Amino acid sequence: MHYAELRRAREELTGPGGQFEIVEQEILGHRLRTYKNAPPSVREVWLASAVFAERTYLVYEDERLTYAQSHAQVTAVAAWLHDQGVRPGDRVAIAMRNYPEWMLIYWASACIGAAAVGMNAWWTSEEMAYGLRDAAPTVLFADAERIERWRAASDVPPMTVVAVRTPASDGTVPWETVIAHPGAMPEVAVDPDSDACIFYTSGTTGFPKGAQLTHRGCVANLMNMLYAGASSALAVERATGVAPPADPPIPVTLITTPLFHVTANNCGAYACTALGGAMVLMYKWDAGEALRLIEREGVTNMSGVPTMAREVINHPSFATTDTSSLTGLAGGGAQVPPDLVQKIEDGVTTARPGTGYGMTETCGIITSISGDFFVDKPDSAGPYMPNFEVKCVDDDGNTLPQGEAGELWVKGSSVIRGYINRPEATAASITDGWLHTGDVARIDEEGFIFIVDRKKDIIIRGGENVSCTEVEALLYRMPEIAECCVFGVPDQRLGEEIAAAIVLKTGASLSEDAVRDHVAAHVAKHKVPRYVRFFAEPLPRNASGKFLRRDLRDAYAAETTEA
Repeated sequence: MHYAELRRAREELTGPGGQFEIVEQEILGHRLRTYKNAPPSVREVWLASAVFAERTYLVYEDERLTYAQSHAQVTAVAAWLHDQGVRPGDRVAIAMRNYPEWMLIYWASACIGAAAVGMNAWWTSEEMAYGLRDAAPTVLFADAERIERWRAASDVPPMTVVAVRTPASDGTVPWETVIAHPGAMPEVAVDPDSDACIFYTSGTTGFPKGAQLTHRGCVANLMNMLYAGASSALAVERATGVAPPADPPIPVTLITTPLFHVTANNCGAYACTALGGAMVLMYKWDAGEALRLIEREGVTNMSGVPTMAREVINHPSFATTDTSSLTGLAGGGAQVPPDLVQKIEDGVTTARPGTGYGMTETCGIITSISGDFFVDKPDSAGPYMPNFEVKCVDDDGNTLPQGEAGELWVKGSSVIRGYINRPEATAASITDGWLHTGDVARIDEEGFIFIVDRKKDIIIRGGENVSCTEVEALLYRMPEIAECCVFGVPDQRLGEEIAAAIVLKTGASLSEDAVRDHVAAHVAKHKVPRYVRFFAEPLPRNASGKFLRRDLRDAYAAETTEA
């Protein structure tokens, strides 16, 4: 394999004078690795894309916007926000499906130094109210479904609400008014270490935490994405003598996951925009519709959670659909099963498999792997990106020898500032600039990272993080329940599904459906347990009284496998 060439490519690209030269700088009180040639803020990333004026930028169903049209609307939104008094450090919330307006609002907010708050579109009114109280945005842009939830929410702070793709009423502002606003792009100096966006991530403490992704961090992730492609291509060229096309196709990216996550936004949208590509948006995931769009739009890249790639390959229409435009079929948000790597390699003639491992807390990817390297190491998440230092530690935070498994800690310019309103959670997650990923990993001699387990009480269902603690807290609201433990069990389609082990109080009775209905009344449906099991005896605990979540998970997985 081409590992020696990959090392040399990394040294050449990131060394002095290299396109991706790495330097150390004092950032937010820490000496961190960062890119010398990175744009200073997200504003510059967007403004630079104006050169692609007549190219198609956003595609949604039968709607198409060029870069020129998109820039005109982004400028109007930015000018309107500025005239509403929105200033650097303020927050602008976006609560809607993956409509073109999502990206236009995002770029407009970044250009005036306001943080875009990505509201989870699956949240219930109760969850939405929590997010709005926590983030306290000045303006909320929402579609019809989210406006209904906003109206039903209680104790929500006052804010201006813009109605997108739905008639304005009861004091909301029409989207058409916003994009018709006159004026040039406001001249605003954006601090690289200020918040570019706030994305909510489920944590072990239950309530979602608003992660503060900085301009520097988001731009560094873009540089990581570009570096990953450049280093891999250079290594393969050096090893095989086969150069990449001199005139590569303009990227056409199918966005399959929600834009309120870093997978679609920071990885998919940023890279596509910086390269002047087209973003093809979907109303909701459907493998047949994805195939239709791949053929119609000449999609070059599709990335989503691993199950999406599997569903595309297994779809009855796959064999009769023209997928020859595809050059990459990737999966992230959860580990790609090794068998799927080979299925992509064998099943799509023109596309190579790829994946990235990352977190909201790192503004996107920590590692990236594709092509020959992924086929050779299908159980790896790939080499870590050059703006990171990485180490595996034991339970006391001591660095472990190379190759030994421990919790992965990372440090670099794309680590978040912290969590809004949560200094304790920030302190628990970041030590002297080192982010505790909560994942147990090992690092091989080539710098490739292998995720072997998860330390924190998080279930990853279809790429969505679900806090065990949050679901347990909801279950304990039911007076019939004496004790409960929520855990993830393997699922072929979604990676993991949610299971709940429950012990009822003496004399109480409860059905599985009643448990699910109770949870569904308070939180988004992806957090509702699929499996509910009642125990007559107390649940197993360790010496300190904590439930043995892993033992329950393993026992349940063994039972379902035997069944």
